[in-house]
Amino acid sequence: MRLEDEIKQPVFQSEGHKAFLNVLFTAGWLSLRQAAVFRPFGLSLPQFNLLRILRGQHPEPATVALLTERMLDKTSNASRIVDKLEQKKLVTRCVCPSNRRAVDIRIAPAGLALLDHIDDAGPAGPQSRGLPLTDDELRQLNELLDKIRA
Repeated sequence: MRLEDEIKQPVFQSEGHKAFLNVLFTAGWLSLRQAAVFRPFGLSLPQFNLLRILRGQHPEPATVALLTERMLDKTSNASRIVDKLEQKKLVTRCVCPSNRRAVDIRIAPAGLALLDHIDDAGPAGPQSRGLPLTDDELRQLNELLDKIRA
């Protein structure tokens, strides 16, 4: 559906204004879809993102600073997310033996198993499921989004 119809705004100041609003609107739309995908697994999108980062680090530990740096949503509170995942027994946290001021965070076996279950839930993973774009269109979209942030 066209942005004009979605937000009930027939005219924009410019194509740039429309594109900016379209990116924001689409980001929100994708976030809602992702939330629906992860809800049955008892996860939020930031929790899933943090688990994926820890799986990529596995078996090495991560720090809260590393998690914050690598998270998709920079406004998320990594410490609070770790607290919630620790309560769910999906991550472990312990004092770093070489630096007692640092805390090592690792994905737990239950976290790895949950990510495997999510990965098995559908082809191409939950992130790209249902996007009506070809590989060439996705490549072009990625290039344009990277160009915006350059």
